[in-house]
Amino acid sequence: MSDWKQEREKVLAEARCLVIKMGSAVLTGPDGLDSNVLDDLAYQMTVILTKSQSVRKILLVSSGAVAAGRSVLSRSDITPAKDLASRQGAAAVGQGRLMQAWDEAFHKVGINTAQVLLTQDDFRVRQRLLNARNTFSNLFDWGVVPIVNENDTVSTEGLKFGDNDALASLMVTLVGADLMINLTSAPGVYAKPPKADEKPEIMPVVENVATLDLDAMCGGKTTVGTGGMYSKLLSARRAAQRGVPTLILPGREHDVLLRAFDGEDVGTWVRPGKHAISSRKFWLAYKSAPVGMVEVDDGCAEALLKNGKSLLPGGILDVKGTFKKGDLIRIVYKGKSLGVGVSNYKSADIERIKGLKRIEVAAILGDAQYPEVIHRDNLLLEAAI
Repeated sequence: MSDWKQEREKVLAEARCLVIKMGSAVLTGPDGLDSNVLDDLAYQMTVILTKSQSVRKILLVSSGAVAAGRSVLSRSDITPAKDLASRQGAAAVGQGRLMQAWDEAFHKVGINTAQVLLTQDDFRVRQRLLNARNTFSNLFDWGVVPIVNENDTVSTEGLKFGDNDALASLMVTLVGADLMINLTSAPGVYAKPPKADEKPEIMPVVENVATLDLDAMCGGKTTVGTGGMYSKLLSARRAAQRGVPTLILPGREHDVLLRAFDGEDVGTWVRPGKHAISSRKFWLAYKSAPVGMVEVDDGCAEALLKNGKSLLPGGILDVKGTFKKGDLIRIVYKGKSLGVGVSNYKSADIERIKGLKRIEVAAILGDAQYPEVIHRDNLLLEAAI
């Protein structure tokens, strides 16, 4: 048996906490939410919870609110536009129906559920983050399955973070999950984009998700969701950075969760990284989106990538965006993102000191300044953004 198969078998046998994300294309049909699918998935998760020797906690990240809302509105001959306000309105219509459908499905198998709606602010503010962690801990102790979604109706950055694949990767670290399972409409990860007359092979394993060319491999979004395989692999890459594997499964196949836990080789196994990053660096990079960027030169790129150095003013060629001290910004080299980090300077000051040595920086900004624009302790290279 190959190493990855042994790894998969071991994780599925020993995982105590699962984050399971389900996409809109899995949960909905032509007439909206498919109650038969939800009932079947709730049953499978209950079997895993009650019969597994190891699994004690399941957190469900469920898409489907916008799709459910659109379906309801269509029955009144209302077709919402695709702008942010219309999507948020559709989410408001559909969120209650999505939660009711899950609550009824789990009630049939004797499991209580809890609705948890989150925004990016809940991850930015430490007290909110701690409160959320404590809430999930209590729910798990009570045997309740938390059902998590973005609070789409108040989100000010659109449904970008609300592509729930990204939210699921954050939940992995928040609740200390051992495995992320992503249920999708595809049978797994295709080696290349499928065509109408050709179905490429499914990759049984992704050895190193960081090395994949996601643009070349992945097609666009699903017809009812906001993600697609690109966002699922990006989410898997984040989990891998924390040392957590991801199992991507065809969510509408019969008993797919139970078959996977029984040892069947179904879907795609995404292996964890060999060296897990700290939770501090994870939250630093992913709790919010970058609000600006700096472009660096050859020497700076080499210092960052090969020598583990901080980002100094002398290696910066250009600054884009308007940001403040303490904001998260992207580092770019020849059009490619190298990573993200917390800036010690506002954008206007970086514009004044870019390309300069420390003594020259002091002459412009004064002596009481940081030597680094981004300290290496506040920097995550190869961030999955």
